[in-house]
Amino acid sequence: MKRLLSLFLITISFISLLSFPVHGDGPNIQAESAILMEASTGQIIYEKNPDEVLAPASITKIMTLIIIFDAIDSGQISLTDSVTVSEHAASMGGSQVFLEAGEVQTVETLIKCIAIASANDACVAMAEHISSTEESFVDQMNERAKGLKMNNTSFVNCCGLDASGHVTTARDVAIMSRELITTYPQIHDYSSIWMDSFTHVTRRGESQFTLSNTNKLLKQYEWATGLKTGSTDDAKFCLSATAKQNDIELISVVMASPSGKTRVSDSIALLNYGYSICNLYTDTDMPPLTPIQVKGSTENQLKCQYKSNFTYLFLEKYDPLNISKDLEFTDSPKAPIAKGDVVGQLIYKYNEKVIGTVDIVACHDVKKSVFWDFAKMLWMELLG
Repeated sequence: MKRLLSLFLITISFISLLSFPVHGDGPNIQAESAILMEASTGQIIYEKNPDEVLAPASITKIMTLIIIFDAIDSGQISLTDSVTVSEHAASMGGSQVFLEAGEVQTVETLIKCIAIASANDACVAMAEHISSTEESFVDQMNERAKGLKMNNTSFVNCCGLDASGHVTTARDVAIMSRELITTYPQIHDYSSIWMDSFTHVTRRGESQFTLSNTNKLLKQYEWATGLKTGSTDDAKFCLSATAKQNDIELISVVMASPSGKTRVSDSIALLNYGYSICNLYTDTDMPPLTPIQVKGSTENQLKCQYKSNFTYLFLEKYDPLNISKDLEFTDSPKAPIAKGDVVGQLIYKYNEKVIGTVDIVACHDVKKSVFWDFAKMLWMELLG
């Protein structure tokens, strides 16, 4: 019995190693290009040819979804808005949900069609709803990419069909994936759906259409939350995958993978590798800040606050007792000071090595005093 148990454990260990192939400093990835990023910090954990320019296929739709959620966030559109499908949108080939010209669907339904079923026709319908034309929408996509410093990306369409000049890189895909999930985390409400349905309402009547998620990782990886698949003749098989385990959110991107199965196994290997080495430190006890003195103003004290919280990704085990925090303020700050001006820093060190900083900023304006301000202050003191 003991020999059988030992044989069983050896077999399980062997299978585990097969599912988590490691070569050198990271997993052995079959895809032509890959990258692994921690979402909250943007830190790169692993990369393989991350800046190779490749066709993106439907992972293009990550940027399409960013522009859609931008429009919702700004109040330009809402989830309940009705969208009328044009002839152009209905004519899209490739992956689609067979929308018909003149058919009306809500924004939220079309988001589901894009996020779950990777529908090209739904993408173009939303592009025209937001920007009148797909071309104008694509201009917004490229402008947004430029703002995110996606330096090797050029979009020609909003759905990812192969086209000359429609290219990106694994690094740029990770950047836009991070932007989508951190700015609009509600995307996971859609990208994590395995199956759903909606109703076609056309001149021929009503019919149900089933949406099945193209991302098979959702069924094969316990912590998967999304995000977007893609496959065309030029792009081969691509996947930008997101997962969350113990408050650590990872983004893995594989591009030009040889098969649909390989893009999933590559993604699992990347995510497993990340979770095996990542330890995220988040400071939940930042030192309290007291008002500081300001020269050249009748307002003697300036209230301050931290500009942000602090997180740091350790790629090894760490001892939190070896993390130190030092407050440093600008020497003799002088008026005028505007709200938001940096007046100091909280410096974090691990084993005496700086690992990051958080800016300390002014909570309010402090005006520079003129002669009459000082005269008034002196007069009030004499009267008092």
